[in-house]
Amino acid sequence: MRIDVITWNLFHGRDAPPDPALFTWRSRLLKVTERDGTYAQVNRSLFAEFATALSAMSWDLALLQESPPRWAPRLVEALGAESHRVLTSRNWLPVLQGAFADLNPDLIASSEGGSNLTLVRAAQLGGEPTIAERRTLVIHEGRPERRAMAFTRLAAGLCVANLHATNDRPELAGPEVLRAAELAVEWSGAAPLIFGGDLNLRPAEQPAVFEALRDRHGLAPPTAPHAIDHLLSRGLELTEPPAPLPHPEVARPAGFGGPLGLWRREAGHRIRLSDHAPVGVAYSIDAVPEPGARGTGTDVAP
Repeated sequence: MRIDVITWNLFHGRDAPPDPALFTWRSRLLKVTERDGTYAQVNRSLFAEFATALSAMSWDLALLQESPPRWAPRLVEALGAESHRVLTSRNWLPVLQGAFADLNPDLIASSEGGSNLTLVRAAQLGGEPTIAERRTLVIHEGRPERRAMAFTRLAAGLCVANLHATNDRPELAGPEVLRAAELAVEWSGAAPLIFGGDLNLRPAEQPAVFEALRDRHGLAPPTAPHAIDHLLSRGLELTEPPAPLPHPEVARPAGFGGPLGLWRREAGHRIRLSDHAPVGVAYSIDAVPEPGARGTGTDVAP
């Protein structure tokens, strides 16, 4: 049986054109659409575009980071998936934050609150329900922000660990990733394990961490020497190794006006979704060892 897996940091549901000069204060404050010769930078809700992009990708498991918490039920419905959501940082007043994020995504940015969201399409992964166990591992509290791992055991026995480690601080991200891997391996027991997400670590720059993941826990291979998004595994046969996928973009045909002309300034331009490209991997799996005790899991502090 083939299992296709992706990981994608959704950038809080925002777009990210290649030219950073398109991120202007007038766009951020006044929601003016900025354009160059190819891309438009828009400041509006892009749920429909992200849902369409995810629907078009081939996957049985999707590990999402910086996923807007309020999107989880809508993505489940749009994609026909089961989910495991773990809240990460800045979820102070979610109803108000979500309303403001829908109104002006770029102004609130990451302050909308974040989550790691694991989605499971049931077609090949057996069982009703498909998810048998959900656990949360809180691996970092306090400054710079809360980090947590979503550990999911499927009814078929396969285990999945979804993590977003601290960015721009490898001295924090390294221990976070190793602690998360240690607990994920312990919780999965003899079952196959996929461990990944936005680890914010590059094998070429932090080789010791990836050597420890491989030698201590059997988790390999990383995506690429300079990648930060990874899908590592143990107990699974690789069919296609981890590799970046095409960066999802939306093309607005010339003359496209949208409802009441709302997106007229996007006509003839492209919208690039997120500042990360997805990473994909494919596995072949014949049988999964019978899982141990199942349950809803628990929060585990650092």
